[in-house]
Amino acid sequence: MTTDALRGRVALVTGGSRGIGAAIVKDLAVAGAAVGINFRERAGEANALAEQIRTAGGRAMAVQADVSQGDAVGRMVERVRSELGPVDILVNNAGIAIFRGLDDLSEAEFDRTIAVNLKSVFLCMQAVLPMMRQNKWGRIVNISSGAARGAGSIGPHYNASKAGLEGLTRGYADRLVKEGITVNAVAPSLIETDMMKGQANIASRIPLGRFGRAEEVAKAVMLLIDNPYMTGQTIALSGGMTFN
Repeated sequence: MTTDALRGRVALVTGGSRGIGAAIVKDLAVAGAAVGINFRERAGEANALAEQIRTAGGRAMAVQADVSQGDAVGRMVERVRSELGPVDILVNNAGIAIFRGLDDLSEAEFDRTIAVNLKSVFLCMQAVLPMMRQNKWGRIVNISSGAARGAGSIGPHYNASKAGLEGLTRGYADRLVKEGITVNAVAPSLIETDMMKGQANIASRIPLGRFGRAEEVAKAVMLLIDNPYMTGQTIALSGGMTFN
């Protein structure tokens, strides 16, 4: 996407303070969008990223919210709307990965994973849809995982949350396709983030021979935002491990 291609648009990225989220925030800002950077706990990183964008001449704000809570999502979206404008672009990136085996997984951990990885996507989409519908334009990109279709290493609760996210993506895409709003997903596998610290041995399983990079995931997100004809799809990034 070219510089300033999104000038006048407002984006909201959940879990945007670091890793994949921060890479997406930076690409959106370069493309000219004003960006709301959601965080739950890492205020310092989110504020520093927003300040970096503002120093470069862009518009950005950090906004705290636990996106698994409906009231918090409502307040977050209203803050972004009042300070930056109506949300045109939503990237649901917030998520957790609790590594558990079958015999160790608790009900509370299952519920928390579903709430953060799946329920939050529903809450955020519902909150921004009135603005997108009014403008007859919107782009929603949900960050999934290769675990939605494969076994993965985190646990079945994580698989379920990401498979549900992709089902949600297709359901919303089908119902919004005639309203100028596209809904897609990006499913990265084994990306070099904090989640993969201490997992260097896994890289040998990747045909490309290395972990993916957050910037490479961001490029796929930007491709979907740029393409008005693509909806209900999931782009997988796996370094050659799997093919759709």
